[in-house]
Amino acid sequence: MTSIHWFRFSSPASFYPLAGRLAPWFGWAAGLFALAGLAIGFFVAPTDYQQGESYRIIFIHVPAAWMAMFTYLVMAGWSAASLIWNTRLSAMMAQALAPTGAMFAFVSLWTGAFWGRPTWGTYWVWDARLTSTLILLFLYLGFIALRAAIDDPRRADKACALLALVGAVNVPIIYFSVRWWNTLHQGASVSLTSSPKMAQTMLLAMLIMAFAAWFYTIAVALARVRHLILEREAHADWTRRLVEGSR
Repeated sequence: MTSIHWFRFSSPASFYPLAGRLAPWFGWAAGLFALAGLAIGFFVAPTDYQQGESYRIIFIHVPAAWMAMFTYLVMAGWSAASLIWNTRLSAMMAQALAPTGAMFAFVSLWTGAFWGRPTWGTYWVWDARLTSTLILLFLYLGFIALRAAIDDPRRADKACALLALVGAVNVPIIYFSVRWWNTLHQGASVSLTSSPKMAQTMLLAMLIMAFAAWFYTIAVALARVRHLILEREAHADWTRRLVEGSR
């Protein structure tokens, strides 16, 4: 039985072609899942008896919020790996995830504001969950800015890894804020320990959109890390041969 040597993909030279093969598949999957999720969410799912049609923004808002938190934890995980094993690819993966995580954090706040207007009567309140999600967006932007401010790649890797690990404390605060404090934000509609509080069609659309967001994040991160590899490994012989071969 042939064993697969997964650790060989920790090398940028080995991971580069793998990322190129996988990125299009995840991109197509993201598009198909997004089309299916939006179709079910906006045209099949029933109207909510309390919020009417305005609730349908959850099919974008909730998956975006989930991915903003999950992406930050994955980014922190790659950052920890870069500190522990001093691997270049781990730091590049963390860097590749940051812009997409920031985008999802922004989308979650933006759609939440439009959902909050008919529900709460205002676009914004200094609610515990909203405030902690805003902090998450600032952490993403801080990570990106810190990376750009330090010229030495190795020093930038360590500084950004420390920021990512410290900022990871904010993710459980976002998740548990509706339990720890008296907030306007509603509790979780989907939980692993209890039955869902919505119709099955609504839940199906939300989960499909969550998978779409997940596949999109993977596709974009893989495409972005390929560019980072070429930038960071420009001095390597394999990179020069690749560039010369593409001319």
